[in-house]
Amino acid sequence: MDSGDHRTPLSRERIVAAAISFVDRKGLMALTMRRLGTELGVEAMSLYRYVEGRDDLLEGMVEQMIGRLHLGAGDGRPKPDDGWQAYLQWLAHGVRTLAREHPQVFPLIATRHPAAPWLRPPLRSLRVVEDFLRTLVSRGFSDESAVAAYRAFSSFLLGHLLLEAAMLGSRTAPVVALGDEGRSVPTAGREVDLREFPLLRRLEDRLSEDHAAAEFERALEDLLDRLERDLDGELPS
Repeated sequence: MDSGDHRTPLSRERIVAAAISFVDRKGLMALTMRRLGTELGVEAMSLYRYVEGRDDLLEGMVEQMIGRLHLGAGDGRPKPDDGWQAYLQWLAHGVRTLAREHPQVFPLIATRHPAAPWLRPPLRSLRVVEDFLRTLVSRGFSDESAVAAYRAFSSFLLGHLLLEAAMLGSRTAPVVALGDEGRSVPTAGREVDLREFPLLRRLEDRLSEDHAAAEFERALEDLLDRLERDLDGELPS
């Protein structure tokens, strides 16, 4: 085969980027080395010069996604005098952007084993976590409170964004109509008849409303307020 366009040579970065694009469109379960090779116009064996196999490819996808969070000052990153709250707001929205733009890929960040057992997804890059801790310590956090903030911040992001990614992924599922008597909604591969649940039928449209952005903002503000109270309690009076 190997009849693809060779004007752009293969590289690990190009292969990983193509894998992310493939999963965005077709889902993680569809990703194989053979299919990815077809996507790139090469034999699957050609990929093994740059990635050791599917497992290494998945790790490369996570690294490339998380690497986007380590941005320079020219990419909207808060300045040193903007405060730690501005930094956490910027970082949280950066992770949320990843989850919303790549809902099929984002769960990988939550499930892949990190480089060190004490790293917590989705902030699982050594560089990103070093940056996070340095930012907080330089703004008055003790080592202990900075680590506690990292744990709380990671848990907040993971809980909200895994749910949001799942909701985004489920929007492609078909809804089966049952006429005027009620509607059926897909769940876990089967249909649920809502005719026996009049309150759910009445409130289905409200339950389906997307308030993810507002809920994310409120929860993030609550977290920042709690961290600020914890920090104030540590400072000498």
